[in-house]
Amino acid sequence: MEENGRTQALVKGTVSFRSLTPPLSEETLSVLDSFGFATATPVQAATIPLLCSYKDVAVDAATGSGKTLAFLVPLVEILRRLSEPLKRFQVGAMIVSPTRELASQIYHVMESFLETLSGIRAVLLVGGTDVTLEVAKVKECGANLLVGTPGRLHDIMERVSALDFRNLEVLVLDEADRLLDMGFQRQLAAVIARLPKQRRTGLFSATQTEAVEELARAGLRNPVRVEVRTQAKSSASGANISVSSKTPAGLTLQFLECEADEKPAQLIHFLSQHLSSKVILYFMTCACVDYWGTVLPQLETLSGMPTVALHGKMKQSVREKALATFAAMEAGMLICTDVAARGLDIPGVDWIVQYDPPQDPNVFVHRVGRTARMGQSGNALVLLLPKEDSYVEFLRIRNVPIEALEKSESVPDVIQLLRAAAKKDRDVMEKGLRAFVSYIRAYKEHQCSFIFKWKELEVGRTAMGYGLLQLPSMPELRRGLLSVTNFIPAEGVNVASISFKDKAREKQRQKNLILKPQRQPLARTRDKMDHAPRKERKETAEKRREHQRAEDDDEMEREYRLLKKLKKGTLSEVEFAEATSTADEGEILLASPISEKKGPHNSSVPASQKNRTAQSQSYGLSGNPRTHDRLKTTSVSKGLKKHRFKQRI
Repeated sequence: MEENGRTQALVKGTVSFRSLTPPLSEETLSVLDSFGFATATPVQAATIPLLCSYKDVAVDAATGSGKTLAFLVPLVEILRRLSEPLKRFQVGAMIVSPTRELASQIYHVMESFLETLSGIRAVLLVGGTDVTLEVAKVKECGANLLVGTPGRLHDIMERVSALDFRNLEVLVLDEADRLLDMGFQRQLAAVIARLPKQRRTGLFSATQTEAVEELARAGLRNPVRVEVRTQAKSSASGANISVSSKTPAGLTLQFLECEADEKPAQLIHFLSQHLSSKVILYFMTCACVDYWGTVLPQLETLSGMPTVALHGKMKQSVREKALATFAAMEAGMLICTDVAARGLDIPGVDWIVQYDPPQDPNVFVHRVGRTARMGQSGNALVLLLPKEDSYVEFLRIRNVPIEALEKSESVPDVIQLLRAAAKKDRDVMEKGLRAFVSYIRAYKEHQCSFIFKWKELEVGRTAMGYGLLQLPSMPELRRGLLSVTNFIPAEGVNVASISFKDKAREKQRQKNLILKPQRQPLARTRDKMDHAPRKERKETAEKRREHQRAEDDDEMEREYRLLKKLKKGTLSEVEFAEATSTADEGEILLASPISEKKGPHNSSVPASQKNRTAQSQSYGLSGNPRTHDRLKTTSVSKGLKKHRFKQRI
């Protein structure tokens, strides 16, 4: 159907893969059967025939709806139907993904399909690995199908000139909104610029933004818009109402409202009731993941729950191992940032818990979409502060149904447990400080700043919730920008004396303390200008130069007046020399009588001196040559004053 100048693809009911038109090959159908997929999801039923029929598509579907197979199946079918086999360096298809984990997942799912294709070599290109090794591998073995992140794909395309993209058939941009949000615009534009215009392009995302719409207009030719929405029941108004939702149909989404110093107790109480579940716990920053990933397993209440940490600052090998470990668990907890929020298909996830709402509201649906995938059921919980309650209505306006969960009253005092862990190990204490600082600064960057108001954040309660022994020295706290009420410092604790549990780290710390120079107090005689801002210093320097020029002019005026007196005879040469400070130290300058009489004294004057005397007299000066020489050099700044003095006289 046509709507706003774009073709809409509508699919109702269930459709089997074998009934799709054009029909899929038996090889592809056998792979789908091995996965246990006989029926296509709505997004697959709408997208696969379009891409196989040489159409560009812009797919907007709820997370967990099966978008990966929606582009992998037609991509494999197109490569299978090529009239001529691809040569070693001819690239026939490319898949671009925003994160390494998602690109790796797509690659591994695709491997099963590639086993049915002969002569097609696929290469995974993501960051975190040695690019020189990947370049050498591509140059040696070639590549026909590229899967990777924009930065690494662009890098390889620049380094390996042998790659031929003229025969490229399919380009897939997965999680397109995230590709643009992460700052890949330049690399993405450079990659697309090297591809032929006569290609099929698939743009897939769970959230459509203006940037995605612009990308669709620039990179797609008459695209078919595929929109898939699920129906969820909401009881916000007291009655169960079926509404269109951007979250999976089998998802039960709840929120729990509590103060910042109550959040850890509520979290731990909740986790203790779901020790046999598979849980993903989201935080805003990498430092928060490091802290909670260290302190939570130390609590006796959660000792029976395996825990894995994952964030973007980890090495690629560590990230892959963490993801594989959690995927293989029957029960356990993954503590992570939004690096694991998109596209990852982790089997058997029962609960999604968001300790902090994401900075980008679009990421919310991606987080909760890690459960209730492919028609299964799942649950999600988000913890909110009382001042963040309007976020609930914000989500409902965006077709995200959410209900309230009552706060548990009988919970243990977790703050004392967190502080006890910090007192025993300096590593826990320092990670807690870094996590707290990173959280405060990340909170300031919330895109929904009208809901998450940074200046109204109760830092004192937040610091208690992180089990801090003392407040850190932050500019935001020193300037009094944030409230520190309700924070109670730990009594009788010398923070400097807390040691690392790791003996090697503690030994190194003690060594650093010995080698570290003592901080010297600032000298009180220091000029205040040393502390002035750079702009003020520049202005002061300019004023100094103006004062210096004014003093020079005053001194020249004074010397000129003295010169006029010397010319009139009202001032002797000795007095003139003393007044202008031209006499050398310890030297007494005697005046020679001005006389035209010839005598032995005059006759002994050298010719050069007579010439200088005559020159002086021509200017109206006395005949003493030494006086004339001194007059020419009298000034604080000799070169400048000499020039000005000659001009004046």
